Amino acid sequence: MSDPLIRVEHLYKVFGNAPGSVMPMVRDGRSKNDILAETGHTVALRDISLEIEAGSIFVVMGLSGSGKSTLIRHFNRLIEPTEGAIHVDGTDVMSLSQAELEAFRRNNMSMVFQRFALMPHRTVLENVAYGLTVRKVPRAERTEKARDWVRTVGLDGYENHYPAQLSGGEQQRVGLARALCTDPDILLMDEAFSALDPLIRSGMQSQLIELQDRLHKTIVFITHDLDEALRLGDKIAILKDGMVSQVGRPEQILLEPADDYVTAFVRDVNRARVLTVGMVMKPAGTPPTATDIADGPTLRPHTILQDALPVTVNSDHPVPVVSEDGTYEGFISTHDIVDILANSNAEPSDRDENSTA
Repeated sequence: MSDPLIRVEHLYKVFGNAPGSVMPMVRDGRSKNDILAETGHTVALRDISLEIEAGSIFVVMGLSGSGKSTLIRHFNRLIEPTEGAIHVDGTDVMSLSQAELEAFRRNNMSMVFQRFALMPHRTVLENVAYGLTVRKVPRAERTEKARDWVRTVGLDGYENHYPAQLSGGEQQRVGLARALCTDPDILLMDEAFSALDPLIRSGMQSQLIELQDRLHKTIVFITHDLDEALRLGDKIAILKDGMVSQVGRPEQILLEPADDYVTAFVRDVNRARVLTVGMVMKPAGTPPTATDIADGPTLRPHTILQDALPVTVNSDHPVPVVSEDGTYEGFISTHDIVDILANSNAEPSDRDENSTA
């Protein structure tokens, strides 16, 4: 396995006049409220360690005050940590000089904010091209690239509009295009879709998934919404009071919650609309013949269980799971789907009992 693109090691952030002075209390495990009451300092992050793979969508989620937005601002040192290390593609971010840090931000990372942060006096095209303008890319080149990205996010024809003339969803598309126009290795998205109406938000999630299928960027996505995290994330980290409760793939978060906090988060999730065939299928054994696949039903790994169930119900045999290129990856049956949904909706003690029965 290759080294992670982003590595965060033992990261702490304490806000206050003398954060170093309260670190002994933090390491002793004193609560956030106790430290605030005694010292006036706020513990925002406590011993965060994460590894983020290149080309993945890594979601950090938690409720308000969990530290998720504080965490993402450490990756490009918009916030300086109290202690800890951050490495991005082998670069020690904490060792960068101010000039090196500015170049790092311009060339390696782009950020998409919740409130769009568009410049109201610039057109859509000018907003999208802004990062290239800062880099002093020639006008013709940056205009061509900006037009391509405006078209990519579905805003062709809006190039000369101003932000005030756009809907919220359209403004966020401009923000996304601006971030991608500089071709960054890493995209930081801080509650990027949270201000949008549900239908527009769902559309933006779909567009991000489609773009990621083509671009394979490394995306760090912050959200307070579990459904959004489960839909987008290759891996999810759940934060509570500045600490990591669990890191795992969506199916691990759903089916193997690490503690009561995560269990409460996932309790009401409709697993049939989140879990996919690829997450729960039986591993590939003896492959079916080409005739079996041609004559019978097949499923794709990304098919959600809600859509897979009618296919398995109408099949006399377990259904082969086949990738887009025709590779046989495994199989799944109605029993498999019903079993995983029934057990995942049980309480932890019930799951343990059922698994040993």
